[in-house]
Amino acid sequence: MLALLRPYPSPLFGRRGLDLDFPLLAGCLALLGLGLVMITSASSEVAAVNSGNPLYHMTRHLIYLVIGLIAAGVTLLIPMATWQRFGGTLLLAAFALLVLVLIPGIGREVNGSSRWIGFGAFNVQPSEIAKLFVVVYLAGYLVRRQEEVRESWAGFFKPFVVLLPMAGLLLLEPDFGATVVMMGAAAAMLFLGGVGLLRFGLMVALAVGAVFVLVQTQEYRLQRLITFTDPWADQFGSGYQLTQALIAFGRGEWFGVGLGNSIQKQFYLPEAHTDFVFAVLAEELGLIGALLTVALFVFVSVRALYIGLWAEKAKQFFSAYVAYGLAFLWIGQFLINIGVNVGLLPTKGLTLPFLSYGGSSLVICCVSLALLLRIEWEHRTELDNENVEFDEADFAEADADVGNAKEARHAR
Repeated sequence: MLALLRPYPSPLFGRRGLDLDFPLLAGCLALLGLGLVMITSASSEVAAVNSGNPLYHMTRHLIYLVIGLIAAGVTLLIPMATWQRFGGTLLLAAFALLVLVLIPGIGREVNGSSRWIGFGAFNVQPSEIAKLFVVVYLAGYLVRRQEEVRESWAGFFKPFVVLLPMAGLLLLEPDFGATVVMMGAAAAMLFLGGVGLLRFGLMVALAVGAVFVLVQTQEYRLQRLITFTDPWADQFGSGYQLTQALIAFGRGEWFGVGLGNSIQKQFYLPEAHTDFVFAVLAEELGLIGALLTVALFVFVSVRALYIGLWAEKAKQFFSAYVAYGLAFLWIGQFLINIGVNVGLLPTKGLTLPFLSYGGSSLVICCVSLALLLRIEWEHRTELDNENVEFDEADFAEADADVGNAKEARHAR
């Protein structure tokens, strides 16, 4: 695969060697490193009891991380034009995966939700893949139907013919958090794609109404909403997770109890290495460590939005919309996960990008990072800019050397 892609211009095989956006790369690598450390700390007690190996979850996370970095390397070699060309195919693949996960015997049910497809010892979560593919497809749609989206109701409503069935499949799992994040990112993309304020306001009103109806029709969602307003009213029942998370934040104070010294991870706080890893981080590293982590999240998200802005100014509209969509996927998951951890939002099972334990989420985060790095590189090198003619010889070192040799011979 790499041998087939290597002849094409890329930020990995160019005249400058490794040519990547260092600020974004450094920020995301810092989050990945912090995530590995916190998962090792948060999961050690549970892993020791359940598997006899305190490093069990860390080992699996390392395997996922290696897979994610390999996937990111391959993604860096694929031109954005290729993603645009296969947007429809990727959307169909997302639908197929979301249908497969609902088929008994194929989808794996955990804690009452069927969100995973099992492959031996590993699970794949189709919702993570679907969110990425929806962003790619919708970016292509906004480019193809730009005027229609901006000027007519039909252009505005057509994407929902695709988005609503996909949201329905996610709700059947059920995965309410992924549905909210996907639809939120799609709404942000439509707004940045030029949808008028009237149509956008209508979309927001319909979305709020849909969330209200969904909460009312499912007893467990209504119970979570009630519990979140006063978790201490039932601290050993429906409010248990949130109260234990708040205790972790309180124990951390300003500078934390020290790395590895968390008490809440010792079977008090459920899902300490997945959904509530931020609470363990706050307990061990304190308020200062938690705020620095949030600042790092803000930095990579804002950097991703700037990459989209730069691509849009260069008239690379597909790349710009993909960057915006990926940025809002990250922002949505950051806000929901951290909001749940600190008690600002009802409890919802949604991983924290780059930090939480979870193979599918980690791999898709690495692929998303690679897409953003590719977009920034194509903007900076003016690849695919409609106003610039691109010649592969400009980026292939071998071709440059051949040209220099010919000039030397002519000079002699």
